[in-house]
Amino acid sequence: MELRHLRYFVTVAEELHFTRAAERLHIGQPPLSQQIQALEAELGVQLFQRSKRRVLLTTAGERLLLRARRLLADAEAAAEEARRAGRGEVGELRIAFTSSMPLAGMLPDSLRHYRERYPAVSLKLEEMFTGDQYLALQQQRLDVGFVRYNGDEVVPGVSRRELRRDRLCVVLRRDHPLAARTRLAFAELCDEGFIVYPPGASTGLPALIRQLAQAAGFQPRIAQTSGEAMTQIALVAAGLGIAILPSPLACVQLDGVCYIPLTDDRAYLSLAVATRADEASPLVAAFNSILSGLAAVS
Repeated sequence: MELRHLRYFVTVAEELHFTRAAERLHIGQPPLSQQIQALEAELGVQLFQRSKRRVLLTTAGERLLLRARRLLADAEAAAEEARRAGRGEVGELRIAFTSSMPLAGMLPDSLRHYRERYPAVSLKLEEMFTGDQYLALQQQRLDVGFVRYNGDEVVPGVSRRELRRDRLCVVLRRDHPLAARTRLAFAELCDEGFIVYPPGASTGLPALIRQLAQAAGFQPRIAQTSGEAMTQIALVAAGLGIAILPSPLACVQLDGVCYIPLTDDRAYLSLAVATRADEASPLVAAFNSILSGLAAVS
């Protein structure tokens, strides 16, 4: 039994007339009669009572009609779901981002536009350090990552598309002697105690801070470590040191804290979208299309 046999049967059952059913199906009446007879032979029951005046469903035909309609509807629904999956309209999309991303505008905007256009896609969101995102992409535990980096390091199996560059800012207490400045060079921070991410954190920012300090001719003194940017800002407010963070975090306004941009050429972090280099998922392609559209109007 094939789906076409069920379609033939349902059409005849609805029309109760072989000629009209054949016209609906765009086939000849004799071939249609042969297909119905073959179906009856396969099932071993008579589905229609035929006479010169009329065609009626038998009890077996009535029962089959109920199931056949459901089967055909399920088959069409399955086909449509497959088509929608091929267009990236259904499924699950796993997205990760660094701690500053919710404050950068790009993440909230892209999620809102994507949700409006693809409401049937389930979004699984997770905050991760950049290095953890790379690993998750390589291990196929992640589909899209919003990552931060500086330079041109190549990550095996991962493709990155830079969206923009954000300056690094010095986070200071407002009563700090340098707080009145509008710009700072890293060399002016040589006497400061730095609040940084701990060594185990999978982020490149501590290494970048060391590179900037080395270029400025000093070794940074680490006063405190914290794995959360918000905690680092709070520790600055408590007077325990200074922090170096991407400029989007400047919207976090704690009492007594200010943000001063750094002028050094390498004092920035690129914001990029990262995917697997061989990614072929329609879900990822659709999300990247949303991002490209936002970048074009920004």
